[in-house]
Amino acid sequence: MTTLSLALNPFSLMMEPELVLQTMERSQQLRRLPRHKLRPLDKPLIPYTSAALASRAAYDAAIDAEDFEDAAESYLN
Repeated sequence: MTTLSLALNPFSLMMEPELVLQTMERSQQLRRLPRHKLRPLDKPLIPYTSAALASRAAYDAAIDAEDFEDAAESYLN
């Protein structure tokens, strides 16, 4: 009964990571899940247009041009 209550308590699971790994290794449900490798950084799913790249560059330039130290000082004073 105590092992069941430990397995259902998420806080005890944080203290016992080995128990979590053992439980995952024995789980038949996890073994039946379909497995495939995801490589999201291989290529973007949505191709970037030149307009999107220009918009992103303009946004980055605007952020870089801001003076955050002066803004922070004005909030503090």
